[in-house]
Amino acid sequence: GADFPVPVEFTRPLQPLLNRFGNHPNYHLVLFTLDETAYARELAPLASYYPAVKLGPPWWFHDHLNGMKRFFDQAIDSGGIYNTVGFNDDTRAFLSIPARHDVWRRASANWLSQLVARQIVNKETAHQMMKALACGLALKAYELEKYAPVEARIP
Repeated sequence: GADFPVPVEFTRPLQPLLNRFGNHPNYHLVLFTLDETAYARELAPLASYYPAVKLGPPWWFHDHLNGMKRFFDQAIDSGGIYNTVGFNDDTRAFLSIPARHDVWRRASANWLSQLVARQIVNKETAHQMMKALACGLALKAYELEKYAPVEARIP
């Protein structure tokens, strides 16, 4: 495609929408960006403040190991994992889907293992977070839980 990462502003343009619907229990807004600088500056704070807002995963130019690491460092460190939708895939390259999800799971496990090693979270909490990142958050965000095995779901 002809999409290129350029600086994007979210906070002011979304303010009228979020002031009206950002706290509504039936409204859900998943935000994606090609502008990695927006994660910590705008998106994580918006998702932390408005219950309706969730962060979409890194995509397009950023859905690779280093892009995912930057996403964890910039978005999840300040926004938390439960303000994201985990990982979903919009690829038209059907055969690459398993590999892309495998990279996400490995990046997630690597990030969580560092939290455990630094004693920021314990192993039990890391296991719960891994389940959420691997499948639970996406199932919940896209209302697919009823189609998934019970063990894949999160509370």
